[in-house]
Amino acid sequence: MTFWNRRQLTMAALALALGAYPAHAGAVLDRVTAAGTLKVATDANWAPQSFMNANNELDGFDVDVAKAIGKHLGVKVEFVTPGWDIITAGNWAGRWDMHVGSMTPTKKRAEIFDFPAVYYYTPAAVAVHKDSKAKTMADLDGKVVGATSTSTFEAYAKKDLTLDAAGAPPFEYKLNPKEVHSYENSTTAFDDLRLGDGVRLDAVVSSLPSILDAVKAGYPIKQVGDPVFYEPLAIAIEHGDPELSAKIAEAVKAMKADGTLSKLSEKWYGQDYSKT
Repeated sequence: MTFWNRRQLTMAALALALGAYPAHAGAVLDRVTAAGTLKVATDANWAPQSFMNANNELDGFDVDVAKAIGKHLGVKVEFVTPGWDIITAGNWAGRWDMHVGSMTPTKKRAEIFDFPAVYYYTPAAVAVHKDSKAKTMADLDGKVVGATSTSTFEAYAKKDLTLDAAGAPPFEYKLNPKEVHSYENSTTAFDDLRLGDGVRLDAVVSSLPSILDAVKAGYPIKQVGDPVFYEPLAIAIEHGDPELSAKIAEAVKAMKADGTLSKLSEKWYGQDYSKT
């Protein structure tokens, strides 16, 4: 074989390889469409965002949002409930296609994920036991605080929070804890807080809706002070499928336009968090 023949074959193979890349674009969307099922990761123990109801079925705001996106895509939704740290680590390997679980888009997370759309904004707050004498954040200086592992709440408690997504208002660090204990989710942190003021925890940083839902469920806790920050929350998918990202963005845009997100927010939170 001559040099030129080898060169032509090499160039042809390279062109074929390069031409194959677009075929991978949309692979997740193609799989979802072919199966007629969108696999969504969310939390099973984070009311009112997502939780198991009395019928042992997943329910909540995030669950309803995921179902509405599935309806827009013309597919049914199947839920899985891995741990938050597993979800945020990436490398989903096809175990699920999308995460609808109130994730804050940050530059660090954007190294792993695409965020097709912000679908609501929620205040983060600090909860204490009902017997606590704390009335301000300053009263919690040097105390023990709990928060969900790898969450923005934990980052805030550790003074390592960066909110670089569109729509995120500025904030100040008003909490100066001695220790920050990490938990699988907010509910397990509330479980330790409910044992008594200072027994295991002095406070918990979580979403205000979750704090209010825990109070409604009978937890002997209360909010202290004003919300400490407000975060935009987004749908997350792994890099590599711009077609799926576009479809999700289109769905959320339609849900904002027709009032679906506002209605779901009012249903679960009593107010419209879909707008800043």
